[in-house]
Amino acid sequence: MYRKDLITAEIQKLAEVLARIMGLKLEGKLRDAQAMFDETMEKSFTLATGSLEDTDLAIFKTWLESVNFSPEKLDSLSEFLYYELGVNAERNKLIAPKLNMIYNYLSDKHKIVHLVNMHRQKTIQQYI
Repeated sequence: MYRKDLITAEIQKLAEVLARIMGLKLEGKLRDAQAMFDETMEKSFTLATGSLEDTDLAIFKTWLESVNFSPEKLDSLSEFLYYELGVNAERNKLIAPKLNMIYNYLSDKHKIVHLVNMHRQKTIQQYI
């Protein structure tokens, strides 16, 4: 029960951060939103921003397999990455394959398939 409470609290915190990032974007404060996104990736997900920019998917796959996140945390990561899509075409091409990899990892390793994620996988195919 204690572990579940910790996971729930962490997910709630990440959802609040995502809402702040989206709010900053709506206000046109793109630099602030990007800074908060980068900080969250590094602190909450131990994912260096350079890893998202790298075109070598093997590096991201190695990271994904080594972090051993709970399915809930992986789902939170997918939320962050999904809402990064649409910013610009080049960034979409970098993020979409990694996002797809997370969805596949959730499905294959954790046997978790969400209807929302299935729909998102179809949506991100346009960026791959």
